Amino acid sequence: MSELQVEAVESIEELDVRPETPEYVLYGGKGGVGKTTMAAATALASAEAGTPTLVVSTDPAHSLSDTYERDVPSRPGRLREDVPLWGVEIDPDEAMERAAALGFGEDGDGPLGGLGEVLGGEGGNPLGGPMPGADEAAAMQLLVEYLDDERFERVVVDTAPTGHTLRLLELPELLDSMVGRLLSFRERMSGMVDSLSGLFGGDDEDGGGTAGLDEIKERVARLRAVLTDPTRTDFRIVTVPEEMSVLEATRLRARLDEFGVPVHTVVVNKVMEPLVDVVESVPADAFVSPNLEECAFCQRRWDVQKDALTAAQDLFRGHDVARVPLLADEVRGEDALSVVAACLR
Repeated sequence: MSELQVEAVESIEELDVRPETPEYVLYGGKGGVGKTTMAAATALASAEAGTPTLVVSTDPAHSLSDTYERDVPSRPGRLREDVPLWGVEIDPDEAMERAAALGFGEDGDGPLGGLGEVLGGEGGNPLGGPMPGADEAAAMQLLVEYLDDERFERVVVDTAPTGHTLRLLELPELLDSMVGRLLSFRERMSGMVDSLSGLFGGDDEDGGGTAGLDEIKERVARLRAVLTDPTRTDFRIVTVPEEMSVLEATRLRARLDEFGVPVHTVVVNKVMEPLVDVVESVPADAFVSPNLEECAFCQRRWDVQKDALTAAQDLFRGHDVARVPLLADEVRGEDALSVVAACLR
């Protein structure tokens, strides 16, 4: 099989701050590239090594339960009794109910009160519908809670597709803008606000009805502090060797760089190469591998993948790169996840 040539890097300063065993591992990328599989495999291997580990899914379309072939609860629950592995699939409805109490939900009961209804909107949003960022704020509240949980020495996060993840990181700017607009409205419409003070919490002790927003801002700040700490966090971009996926992964890395989120690892999933080329300990006859010598389809797909991988050299340069071969069977259950985990080491 032909080898992909990737330029060597003589010195990478950021290697000095890479954690050997990061406290927080987040897998991100476009939908369908295998983020859940990587998160599940990483968490399983971590727990089997004796580290109390929580795996969290923030993706509304959860598949952790399918991957582990066991129910994963909406609050952290033990998945294995023999190893310290916990899991949670954040329930969007439950998270939104909690977010509503801070003014981001649909019922107008938070610190923004019924302001949206007064202005002709619904659910606290003058434009109608839930407040912008509601789902991201809801997931963020729970994620911060889990990151702070002392039961876990490592938290592995299966993030939502790229767009949702980036909106989560953009929340501080969104909230600053919302608070500014709210205070400006109060100043211009002080008479109306005074007569309807209950809509803002009843008095000024709560900072003009912004206490809930301030609490969310504080939580976002804590989350970003964790995500931007290269000694504690590894955000791992998952991609597949196809042009569109590589382009999106490149954009994601650029945006994460803007936010200061350290990306130490790139995982290339579904590579058409024999598993034994990546994991030496796996018996050659244990898995079906693509026949690049006799299968014209396999050879054509490998040629396409090589082109995509070569085009991604800039993305890979300076990062640890893990290749996970395309497996003939769906990756479900702990045996298959253990094989994937071996590819990620």
